[in-house]
Amino acid sequence: MPPVEGVFFQNDLFYYDGSAGRGRQFTIGGNVVAKLDARVIVDFPTLVWVPSTSFLGGTLAVSASLPFGGPQIDAGARLTGPGGGVIERSASDTATRFGDPYLSSFVGWQTGNFHWQTGASLNVPVGDYHKGALANLAFNKWAGDFFAAATWLDPAIGLDVSGKVGFTVNGRNPSTDYNPGNDFHAEWAVEQHFSKAFSAGVVGYYYKQVSGDTGSGAVLGSFKGETVALGGTVGFNFELGKLPVASRLKVYRELDATRRLKGTAAFFTLSAPLYVSQSAAIPLTTKQ
Repeated sequence: MPPVEGVFFQNDLFYYDGSAGRGRQFTIGGNVVAKLDARVIVDFPTLVWVPSTSFLGGTLAVSASLPFGGPQIDAGARLTGPGGGVIERSASDTATRFGDPYLSSFVGWQTGNFHWQTGASLNVPVGDYHKGALANLAFNKWAGDFFAAATWLDPAIGLDVSGKVGFTVNGRNPSTDYNPGNDFHAEWAVEQHFSKAFSAGVVGYYYKQVSGDTGSGAVLGSFKGETVALGGTVGFNFELGKLPVASRLKVYRELDATRRLKGTAAFFTLSAPLYVSQSAAIPLTTKQ
């Protein structure tokens, strides 16, 4: 959590490269496809507003993100289209569009070296969605995520242990009559701060769909997915003039995947304050 009231900016550049074999089928935009390859580059600019550091004894923040970018999708076969009856030996699609905006609100507390946070996020289905397209960035459905996170950070030895769990409730895409079910996800990190400027560690995540796909568009049945990944992270903090900037690179390799693509994901993050309500400098070691 930012340590003072103010407005902060964070930018996350996301890259993913994953695939699934010829014997695996997926539904995308109302299409049933097989032998799928996907490469995704998306930028997530986010504004974070901290209106109070004394809300329920903690710090209140709200944020808004608007993703821009898109996937390149290559399918070895398109078996059916949104209207049915389509069989193609191969199909490809690429798009660069705005996705659905993402709104969040969260509250964080601190006691000694222990920090914890809880909140909720909402996907608003007003992005640039194209029915029947293989490559879409927008989800075209309401979705809510409820999460809790905790960090133990000992500044004396520089050790940082963090974890987060969340539960996502997905709505129905009215264009395809498809609801992808609800899911549980967990993320964790163990990191060592070697100085105020540099840190490195290991990271991982776990995803499990807990309820099956529903709707007439769920032609492959419940199709519950599961993924586990492990990776590494490095962080570097610096100043532009007197502006403190935090940067971080995280790279994950998916070790196992069920009814999901399997690949590599990377995030590059930059964050900095735009305005703070007091003149005190923001510590460069603050977790963003």
